[in-house]
Order: sequence, then structure tokens, then C-alpha cells
Amino acid sequence: MTGPADPADPASPADRTASRSRGSYAKGVARRQEILDRAIEVFAQRGGSRTSLRAIAQEVGVTHAALTHYFGSLDELLVAVYREAARRGEGADAAPDAARADLPQTPAESMRSAAARNRAIPGMVELYSTLVVSALDGDHPAAHAFVTDRFAALRVELARQVTDLQAAGRIRRDVDPQLAAALVIAASDGLQSQWLLDAAVDHEAALALLDRLLAPPI
Repeated sequence: MTGPADPADPASPADRTASRSRGSYAKGVARRQEILDRAIEVFAQRGGSRTSLRAIAQEVGVTHAALTHYFGSLDELLVAVYREAARRGEGADAAPDAARADLPQTPAESMRSAAARNRAIPGMVELYSTLVVSALDGDHPAAHAFVTDRFAALRVELARQVTDLQAAGRIRRDVDPQLAAALVIAASDGLQSQWLLDAAVDHEAALALLDRLLAPPI
């Protein structure tokens, strides 16, 4: 039986329930972020080597049940870690050089910037490569969706850059923008894999060469 309302509390029972729900949701979001922050630290040290969610939970310092509750699967955790680390890397980018501020980046320059951000965060290049391998495996839906969507979005963005740069006379007009975008992504990811195996591979110089090959003849 419900007792009389407290005259000092003007909120209705529904309002109080909604308030508690909002408080629980906020706490859940904060807890998920706390776990994600710790997971980023762990993967920065260990790279993307695949292991069990239970083992990672132990490294992160939470229960297996808590990790499963917030991330569902190992692949979902890996994707969340990569997305968050990439977001932080983008936010930490320095302001563009004033001398080049009026010049749009070429697709290869965009990929060079992204690769440099990844290399600045220990373990992130390995983690990305792990996600790509998992996506190709066909048995990891979260990784497959992430990598497929990433490639699709990159192709659209880089093709737009190619079209704009063709109009500005900085890329050959006989180049198909979609194919050029796919080529730049393939070159960047392939060079990144080579760099993982041999740090002497100059990722940035190779992409700069690609820029010169796409440029119109002088």
C-alpha cells in the first residue's frame, strides 16, 4: 500500500523513478568509460595480441562479468579501445602549419597523418592489424562491421578529396577518384604492416611518392 506523499517532496513517484534511472544510467556510462580507460592502458602495453576476455578482465582489474556487461565480446572491446584511442589522437593533433593552412590535404597526406597518430600510441598499430585479420576471418562480426564501415567511409572521404584536388589541378584528371581512394588505403595499410615487421620501412616517404605519382605532369 502506498503511503501519503511527503509534502516536502513535490516530485511524483514517476519523477523519482525517472531520476533514479537517469542516475543509474550516468553511473553506468562513467563505469564503462573507466573500464575503457584502463583497457586502453593495457592494450597500449600489450598491443592487439588476441587472448580471452577473461584474461583481459584480470589485466584491467575488473570481473569477467563486468567486462562482458559493458562490451559483450572481445571484438567489441577491441573496437571500442581502438575507436577511443583514435578519437583521442585526433583531438591531440597540433594546429596545421600556417604556411599550408589554405592547402587541403591529399588523400595520401590524410593517411600519413592517421598513421602517425597510430604510431604515437603504443600498441594501436598492432591492435588495428588484429582487427583487420579478425574481420577477414569471417567469424568476428564486430570486427568485420568496424573494418568494413571504416574502409567504406574512408573511400568516400578520400574520393571526395581526389575530386576536389583534380578541380584545383593538384591531381591528374584521368585518375578515377574511387580507384585512387582504394589505392591510397591499400598502400597505407600495406605499408603499415611492413612497418610492423621492419621499422626501417619509411611509411611516410612511400606515401609521399604516391602523391607525386598522382600529381599532374609539370
